[in-house]
Amino acid sequence: MAVTRIKRMIGTLAGLAQAEADALSPAGLLALIRSRKDAEDRAAADQLDLAARWADLHPPESIHSAAAFTVPGSEHEEPIAGDGCPLVAEFCIAELGTVLGISTTAAKKLIGHALELRHRLPRLWAQVQSGRVPAWRARLVADTTIHSSPALTPDAARFVDAQVAAVAGKIGTAQLDRLVAETIKRFDLAAADPTSDPEDGYLFVDPRHVTIHDEDVHFAGTVRIEAELGLADAIDLENAVAHGAAAQRALGSTDSLDARRAQALGELARTQTALDLFSQGSADPSSDGYGLPVAREVVLHAHFDATPAPDGSTVFGSTGRLEERQRLLLLDQLRSWCGESRTKITIKPVIDLDSALSTPAYEVPDRIREQVVLRDRTCVFPWCGRNARACDIDHVVEFDHDADAEGREQPGPTTTSNVAALCRSHHRLKTHSAWRYDVIAPGIFEWTSPHGHRYRRDRHGTIALDPPEAGPPRIPRQRRP
Repeated sequence: MAVTRIKRMIGTLAGLAQAEADALSPAGLLALIRSRKDAEDRAAADQLDLAARWADLHPPESIHSAAAFTVPGSEHEEPIAGDGCPLVAEFCIAELGTVLGISTTAAKKLIGHALELRHRLPRLWAQVQSGRVPAWRARLVADTTIHSSPALTPDAARFVDAQVAAVAGKIGTAQLDRLVAETIKRFDLAAADPTSDPEDGYLFVDPRHVTIHDEDVHFAGTVRIEAELGLADAIDLENAVAHGAAAQRALGSTDSLDARRAQALGELARTQTALDLFSQGSADPSSDGYGLPVAREVVLHAHFDATPAPDGSTVFGSTGRLEERQRLLLLDQLRSWCGESRTKITIKPVIDLDSALSTPAYEVPDRIREQVVLRDRTCVFPWCGRNARACDIDHVVEFDHDADAEGREQPGPTTTSNVAALCRSHHRLKTHSAWRYDVIAPGIFEWTSPHGHRYRRDRHGTIALDPPEAGPPRIPRQRRP
């Protein structure tokens, strides 16, 4: 009865608040919206401050190496903040991310920006904490100074800080890029950089790049490409794309000019003459009749519902799921891709996700790995979205390599009910820290953090469970060497 009365009181208060908002004048409603925005900015500033304090509590230790960003397409890592900022233990970041309901990478950026602002951009940090500059704008500046190339020294970062703080953080991305370039030149940071001009000492920043934004796939199955080329290369590319678009129109294409230009760019990727270098003088059976290797070897994993028709045929649903990037896929799109020229199609058998597969060995065979990949879809750590195909297959209960020799039952068998997909970062986290997880049901896992926070993870996402009880963090369990 008491619970029912409390619920009624809460409902009554909510109704009164709604009625009060409805009774506001236009001016009063705008004032209320403004106050909510001010509260949001204050909360974001507080979050930066608390993230920096969390980092202060977790300096790198012997088993917790310093956190860093892996740079796609390169063989090096970047620190989470610039020169002069304290290092942070790698494994502390995941717990902050899970509490906030964000990925470990996003939490790493939050901590890095907080440390960059506090230690290398102190004026901008003070303006954020006083409410003069919103946290999101300050984080844009911090991200630029962290990843500047060449790297900014502490003195150079302070110069940027003084310039930005002078205008209370009101600076756009283009202005910020110019300011950083000027700073690099002013402090002669490019002297040891191979891209600098040895003749006059002026900074030469090479802006050339090609970026394929494959993380953001449109519903139509397209992605955005951004590039900056040398003038000669750009003119050659324009001529080739224009020629390809014109050729498609001459062959009867009714697509728009923009669509034909996009298709022409794809054809360039599939039939570029530079590929001939890979097959000259060799009799490679995988090459086509023109000496070029098969141009399109992109593996896509599409999942569609199939139902038997009365005539015995199989009818596929019109929409399905593309495993790569976890996107919706139309059956007509898949047909158009497979219908392209020079496309090699391989059909693999369907794997039953309900069957129990096992092996007495420690190594996970391909058939078990494929079943786990299809079941889990992504890394099963809370809020991690790394594709399962790029993950390790982890034994939830540790495999005992001495059990067979000592005549004991294997506590952590290699079976689909005891393995899960974990990306390399979270695999190391589970192995070397106090994080642990249990199998609740096939494909459903319950994680417990070092400070007692609990999360349930399945193929649909992550749910935060009951809050932890107050108390000291758990001591990591001892593992067999």
